[in-house]
Amino acid sequence: MKQKVVTFGEIMLRLAPEGYYRFVQADTFGATYGGGEANVAVSLANYGFDAKYVTRLPNHEIGQCAINSLRKYGVDTSYIARGGDRIGIYYLEKGASQRPSKVIYDRAGSSIYTATSADFNWDEIFKDCAWFHITGITPALCDNVAELTIEACKKAKEYGVKISCDLNYRNKLWSKEKAGEVMAKICEYVDVCIANEEDAADVFGIKASNTDVTSGEVNREGYKEVASELTRRFGFEKVAITLRESINANINNWSAMLYDGKDYYFSKRYNMQIVDRVGGGDSFGAGLIAASLEGYDAQSTIEFAVAASCLKHSVEGDFNMVSMDEVLKLAGGDGSGRVQR
Repeated sequence: MKQKVVTFGEIMLRLAPEGYYRFVQADTFGATYGGGEANVAVSLANYGFDAKYVTRLPNHEIGQCAINSLRKYGVDTSYIARGGDRIGIYYLEKGASQRPSKVIYDRAGSSIYTATSADFNWDEIFKDCAWFHITGITPALCDNVAELTIEACKKAKEYGVKISCDLNYRNKLWSKEKAGEVMAKICEYVDVCIANEEDAADVFGIKASNTDVTSGEVNREGYKEVASELTRRFGFEKVAITLRESINANINNWSAMLYDGKDYYFSKRYNMQIVDRVGGGDSFGAGLIAASLEGYDAQSTIEFAVAASCLKHSVEGDFNMVSMDEVLKLAGGDGSGRVQR
């Protein structure tokens, strides 16, 4: 077993119509589980790390189903608190061609909303821990959870744990103003900042020049300015930014950039035929963490993270169910998709 990594957030029940049916067409909804930080934990467990997931779930059968979905892939769930009345839900309608995917949240008042410090023994959680990962989704839920996130970051720092944060702005959960205020406090503790092509602009007003994400035009060079300004403002050790060029809902170009405070590293660009893009950013974050803990150099790190995420776009559900070897093979240049016999 490799090093211990902890993630903290909310895992939800995902309800989705079959295939590309719209909500209004669906007579049945498939049930799976997922959530930003849980998705990262599953990826890391698949890579052989001691991945531990922290959350709070109701003490009934549906809460247990969520826990079982994590255990299935080797995630340690021993730090999950039980209590509250409900699990958060999100509904997903997968887009196709020029019709975008849609997400509807039903998570207000879920178990994590009423969690308290007493639910989590942070000293035990961060003992012998190498890395702690959070996102901007969980603190967006309510002020209480934001304070718990900050509390966890403070304790992780006491134990010398490396902290990564995916900004992950969600406009259905909070305003840009509120996000900027809260995430600025959290980023005081963060070592590695992860963002997509829009997050820095939405959360901190830091925009890349000559970029229009709605038309699929991403100026890679403009993100050097974004990473540099984020580092200047918060003192990050590293900034990683995914660069999605959306041709349509099914076809995207996918690459990323890593800034280590001195140099900028760009990955190769993949042309993806998307099966399921939910969890794509989480699989990138997990790949970045795994490669960093494995001691890869900067270029190899960003190549691994992008390859991991590229593969996730071919997998149904939130979780990235791929192995270290599969990622390394793609990162090494074998993207043919030929049958392996």
